[in-house]
Amino acid sequence: MVGTKMAGPDTPLLDKVTYPSDLRQLKPEQLRQFADELRSEVIDTVSVTGGHLGAGLGVVELTAAIHYVFNTPEDRLVWDVGHQCYPHKIITGRRDRIRTLRQGDGLSGFTKRAESEYDPFGAAHSSTSISAAIGFAVANQLAGKPGKGIAVIGDGAMSAGMAYEAMNNAQAAGNRLVVILNDNDMSIAPPVGGLSAYLARLVSSSEYLGIRKFASKVTAKLSRRLHGATEKAETFARGMAMGGTLFEELGFYYVGPIDGHNMDQLVPVMENVRDNAEGPVLIHCVTKKGKGYKPAEESADKYHGVAKFDVISGKQDKGPGGGPPAYQNVFGETLAKLADKDPRICAITAAMPSGTGVDKFAKAHPDRAFDVGIAEQHGVTFAAGLAAQGMRPFAAIYSTFLQRAYDQVVHDVAIQNLPVRFAIDRAGLVGADGCTHAGSFDITYLATLPNMVVMAAADEAELAHMTYTAAEYDDGPIAFRYPRGNGTGVEIPEVLEKLEIGKGRIVAEGTKVAILSLGARLEEAKKAAEQLEAKGLSTTVADLRFAKPLDEDLIRKLLTTHEVAVTIEEAAVGGLGAHVLTYASDSGLTDAGLKIRTLRLPDIFQDHDKPDLQYAKAGLDADGIIATVLKALRHNSTNVEQGIRA
Repeated sequence: MVGTKMAGPDTPLLDKVTYPSDLRQLKPEQLRQFADELRSEVIDTVSVTGGHLGAGLGVVELTAAIHYVFNTPEDRLVWDVGHQCYPHKIITGRRDRIRTLRQGDGLSGFTKRAESEYDPFGAAHSSTSISAAIGFAVANQLAGKPGKGIAVIGDGAMSAGMAYEAMNNAQAAGNRLVVILNDNDMSIAPPVGGLSAYLARLVSSSEYLGIRKFASKVTAKLSRRLHGATEKAETFARGMAMGGTLFEELGFYYVGPIDGHNMDQLVPVMENVRDNAEGPVLIHCVTKKGKGYKPAEESADKYHGVAKFDVISGKQDKGPGGGPPAYQNVFGETLAKLADKDPRICAITAAMPSGTGVDKFAKAHPDRAFDVGIAEQHGVTFAAGLAAQGMRPFAAIYSTFLQRAYDQVVHDVAIQNLPVRFAIDRAGLVGADGCTHAGSFDITYLATLPNMVVMAAADEAELAHMTYTAAEYDDGPIAFRYPRGNGTGVEIPEVLEKLEIGKGRIVAEGTKVAILSLGARLEEAKKAAEQLEAKGLSTTVADLRFAKPLDEDLIRKLLTTHEVAVTIEEAAVGGLGAHVLTYASDSGLTDAGLKIRTLRLPDIFQDHDKPDLQYAKAGLDADGIIATVLKALRHNSTNVEQGIRA
């Protein structure tokens, strides 16, 4: 089967490859040209679709070599995080759809089991690959089936403890496990901590490289009888030069470092590892993020995730300039100003300084900004320690990544009632990144905890107020959530307001319908209210601000003075709506036939699409609110609903 040729660069070899079995028909001397063509196709694709660029360009040769040498999909290849998988998708039967990346009904920007047998494990959170690969390897071993588990993990992902938990268990897989360390000295932000420094020393050590080169030459001239002794001598010499390697202490046979862009090195090494009886094996490959595309090479952070761009100039299409500020920047800049006057304020991020706005804080207060790497569990408990010692720490973590530290939130923060401030970015649906990055569950998993205060910002001014409120709150843990993207354009006051804990506000007053909004759906609630008013349905809109503690006085008033009450939130079942229903039930407010409805995210993992389309499908836009109200009022004839939806 011949691969589908799309409009783009000239790719005669790539055009012959639809699946890895086609790739294996090429001669070794053709692989360099094949890799160059694959790189050109990735660049051209992402220029059209946007998405992750630098990471994929860095693993082009690695991708080709793995599929050329190993028997995928029988050998199970797991890409850590998965944002580097575009070259992999192109040569595993998906080239004809590659320009649908991250679009509605198109290919995922990450690996996805439902998409292809070549994606044996879905991944979009870091540091899971080795654990999964061990699972595949051991399962095949127990079943007496062929097939290795191959994990490709970046040096940034190696800052997470889960990677070491897996490596500590790797012996169970024996020679069926191959771990490829993609060492590009760059995750999203520059990797931090002692391990990254250790890897850098390992790569750059002239003593180590010299010993390996000398030992290889000597070994080549010795008889097989002496080969084992030479290996032991080399291991000892490496111990003398390096103090031993971490990976070998964990039971791996370590190979490297090798040039991850040199096919003449990659293919023979992988062939040796494939056929080796020893194991598990770790291959240390040194690569360059953005390799082969100058704008990406020169600005690896900027080109991690890109909008559509011009291939020649590298200029990204950022859309119209100006407009409201991004929520993350509002948080970072507000926190920096508060810290000017309060030396107790500090900020923690887990490898996402620019994504959370902590980079803004760090510029103003570098000694009080901490990037702990991809280590959310540590970050939360670190913040707990700071709080216990009298500091005012803000743990700025995406909702989807805070899930990884839930036990620490419960055990180390909430039980001890420590005043850690959680700034939860990317709350709600996130568009092209899809369900793996959606902030769907934080209200539910936080509001269920004793001692926790949970707020949600309706706009950028509210976010600024909530940042200040959290800074001043020392009675226990407090969290505030806000969405991805830009604000609504409201003015942020110079003097911030310290919000009363557990108190909401009335935005518009009516008599028949009450909309109880939490967070950034407030604009849609106001649109719905205007349209309901036009239909003669007088509508109140309340911004509750707090999911916990609830404003019980306000909720009681609204539920007892309106015919229909609707809650709305950008969160899964179990959040605000569930808490309001529980309060109404416990208070007897539902005994008299109260019409109350809860709007929240559907009980599914929603695929990637444009955010407005995602929310429309979820029924969390103005039309969804109106349809819910009319149905509750028994005004929901098919014609009426269809007219509104149109």
